[in-house]
Amino acid sequence: MKVLLINGSPHKEGCTFTALTEIKDQLEKEGIGSEIFWIGNKPVRGCIACGKCGTLERCAFDDDVANEIVDKILESDGLIIGSPVYYAGPNGALCAILDRVFYSASSKFTFKPGASVVSCRRGGSTASFDRLNKYFTISNMPIVASKYWNMVHGNSPEEVKQDLEGLHTMRTLARNMAWLLKSIEGKNLPEQEEKVFTNFIR
Repeated sequence: MKVLLINGSPHKEGCTFTALTEIKDQLEKEGIGSEIFWIGNKPVRGCIACGKCGTLERCAFDDDVANEIVDKILESDGLIIGSPVYYAGPNGALCAILDRVFYSASSKFTFKPGASVVSCRRGGSTASFDRLNKYFTISNMPIVASKYWNMVHGNSPEEVKQDLEGLHTMRTLARNMAWLLKSIEGKNLPEQEEKVFTNFIR
C-alpha cells in the first residue's frame, strides 16, 4: 500500500514539507509506503472550463504537473494534500492544480482515503483546512481524521519542529490513515448509484 503526499508549497523543504515528513516517517513505521510530491514553483494554469477532460479523461493542458498528479493518485491507495496558508486560504497555485485534477479525474478516486494538512504562522488554518477537505467530500473519498485539526504552526521548519502538538497531530493522522487503509483492504465497497445532476434554473 502507498500514500501520496502532495507538497503544495512553493518552498520544496519548508514548513509544509516538515509536516508531511512527520507523516511520511510514521506511515513507514506502520508498514505503508509513501511519496512526497512537490508541485514546484513554476506558473500553473487554472481551469478554463473547456470540458475536454470529459473525453480525454485528463486535463487538456499538459504543460504543468496536473496530469502527473492524477497518475500518481491513481497509483496510490491514499492521498494527503499539504499547503501553506496564504490570506486564510491554501496556496493559489495548488488550488488551480487541484481544481483541474479533481474535475478531470475525481470519479477514479472513489473510496481512496484522503486528508489535508495546513501550515501557518498564526491564523487562517481552519479556513484553509476546510477548503482542501472539500475536494474529498465531493469525490466520494473518506476523510481521515486526527486528534486535532491537521495543522502545524511556525514561520520556519525549525519553528514547526517546536510545535509538539502539531507534530503529534501529524503522527496520529498517519496512524489513522494506515489503520483505515488496512481495514478496507480486500473489503467489499459500497454499491454506487449513477450520479444525478440537478440544475436550478429560474
